[in-house]
Amino acid sequence: MWGYNSPMTTAFTFVPSRSHEYPDHPERPGRLELLEPDLNMFDAEPLKPVPAKVEEVARVHPARMIKSIEMVCKQGPGVIDYAPTFVTETSYADALLAAGGVLTCTRAVLNGDVENAFAIVRPPGHHAEPERAMGFCIFSNIAIAAKDVLERGLERVMVIDFDAHHGNGTQAAFMNEERAGFISTHQWGIYPGTGWIEDAPRAKKRIVNVPLHARAGDETFSRVADAIFEPMVDSFRPGMLLISVGFDSHWNDPLTTLGLSTKGFHTVSKRLVDLAKEYCNGKIVFVLEGGYDPQNVAHGVAAVFDALTSRPLGEDAGDPSPYREPDHESRIAEIHKWHGFYTS
Repeated sequence: MWGYNSPMTTAFTFVPSRSHEYPDHPERPGRLELLEPDLNMFDAEPLKPVPAKVEEVARVHPARMIKSIEMVCKQGPGVIDYAPTFVTETSYADALLAAGGVLTCTRAVLNGDVENAFAIVRPPGHHAEPERAMGFCIFSNIAIAAKDVLERGLERVMVIDFDAHHGNGTQAAFMNEERAGFISTHQWGIYPGTGWIEDAPRAKKRIVNVPLHARAGDETFSRVADAIFEPMVDSFRPGMLLISVGFDSHWNDPLTTLGLSTKGFHTVSKRLVDLAKEYCNGKIVFVLEGGYDPQNVAHGVAAVFDALTSRPLGEDAGDPSPYREPDHESRIAEIHKWHGFYTS
């Protein structure tokens, strides 16, 4: 049954967008095929997603961009960006529902109807810039939700993105929004080619990029959580955390070469939940971005739910990375120096 049991629970929305599919494309409904049968097993309440209104999307994307997406989708299947980003006849409605699924979660958490939530939606959003769809993404789901909670009275919000790719769309949406903070950890040197430490010189201590070497995994992400996530949250003091989680950061994702395991996803997610409890009265929403191996997605989603519901990690955590992690202390020092962390 759609709805709430009681306050202080975990909730989720599920938007599989089954008609948003293109031949042989990695961003496909099959990403969620192993997850979907288990959704009723998680200790979480399903919420019925409501499509985002055009005026809500327009807080991030100008009307002409939204209209162009609507028109190109009417023309039928096609590729609209070199990534390649594709659309089908249903993709405009699918993208509105995906953005709406995130809004449904953030509003439930903001209103205190539930403690925390996970928006399991596609198409993803963190590459979509205000003026264009790109990187398999049509609308910037998490930025739209961030703008919405600010519109509803929250003083500050922060997005933490640990997809394998830089969240360039979220960064672009927040570039001139002083009430929004952003951290992106990502593999350096892959698509979209952005996300260097000095990308946003006018937004120091508010937009923080953490470019990582290939094979960065559980130890590196734990270190980044201690050395960057915590001081950033402590400095910015957001009222809610929104998390772009991409299971393409797993060590055997077919498109990337980072090194997280399922246990690593749980560790990072639990740390973020703890930060939300310490600084945001527990208000946190996870939003699905990438992840192109269905097993990794299923296990990763379960790990996030375990973190959200304070359950021990399940039995699907036996997949440690076989690769040695590179040292990142010098990279962390560069980031500290650029942003002035730990300095007056």
